[in-house]
Amino acid sequence: MKILIITDAWQPQTNGVVTTMNHVVAALEASGHHIKVLHPGLFKSLPLPGYAEVPIVWRAKHFQEHIETFAPDAVHIVTEGPLGWRARAFCQRHGWPFTTAFHTKFAEYLNQRLPFIPVSWGYRFLHWFHHPATRTLVSTHTLIDSLQAKGFNHLHQWNRGVDTDLFHPDRKIALPFAAPIHLYVGRVSVEKNLRDFLDLKLSGSQVVVGDGPDLASLQHHYPQAHFLGKKTGVELAQLFASADVFVFPSKTDTYGLVMLEALASGTPVAAYPATGPLDVINADVGALNDDLSTAIELAKQCDRQACRHYAEHFSWEHCAQTFLKALAPITQKPPAKNAD
Repeated sequence: MKILIITDAWQPQTNGVVTTMNHVVAALEASGHHIKVLHPGLFKSLPLPGYAEVPIVWRAKHFQEHIETFAPDAVHIVTEGPLGWRARAFCQRHGWPFTTAFHTKFAEYLNQRLPFIPVSWGYRFLHWFHHPATRTLVSTHTLIDSLQAKGFNHLHQWNRGVDTDLFHPDRKIALPFAAPIHLYVGRVSVEKNLRDFLDLKLSGSQVVVGDGPDLASLQHHYPQAHFLGKKTGVELAQLFASADVFVFPSKTDTYGLVMLEALASGTPVAAYPATGPLDVINADVGALNDDLSTAIELAKQCDRQACRHYAEHFSWEHCAQTFLKALAPITQKPPAKNAD
């Protein structure tokens, strides 16, 4: 099957969207499917203000030719950005069915950055964007319920996976920080609600891994914390496995892949009872509480082997197969054009 994926978030960005789609593409290709990804690296772009690492396409030359030359059997639109808009318009002009995914609570994120823009306006746009799709893939039951209450329809649950070979308890090493080690991994930006974590008076150490627009400000205001910057691969896996608890203070994430990476490493999770944690974390592998410090203390009591065992049930292969079954086949399309 020839599958066209259009996304405004792609390598070298590091986030849940990119991680998910990288694993899905790899799994589908390993199964013999032919995948083409249209991403910002193929077109002219500018950095998003406040997020220099995020490119925004302003000129997508030969966008239509890319699609027509590939002649896909199915189209999936990952993001609601400029490339997503173009793909949506193309499919509607040609009468092609397509699927979308709801990865990010942009309405809440935009409101946090620009408080004068109501959350309701953001959801009005998101509803407009996803409405023509045959299916909109959503990560959890809690998020599906929330979106249905806002008038979204044709929602299809699509769970996530984790690399249990990379993220493993055997990666544990001695870290140069006072125990217990309270770890956060992710983007360092306002929507991640890191101040709730860093404001806590905890024994041991608070360790922050990641980069983002708020890094310099948080380093200045919280000198007691250890800011390690962006980490990947084995180095990141070692940090996950060596922490005593993983703290996830976000209240706006739709899932939180880093929670699965922590659990696969044998590290319990403390979080708020919000979208994402509500569906990922149970009492055996972590704790959810409106008081984050309480959640942290309860999570530390969880059995690390139980965390690992729980994470082993999340497979990227299963995630890719769910994605594949949700696609909307294109039954009528023009003949493929020559690449030249």
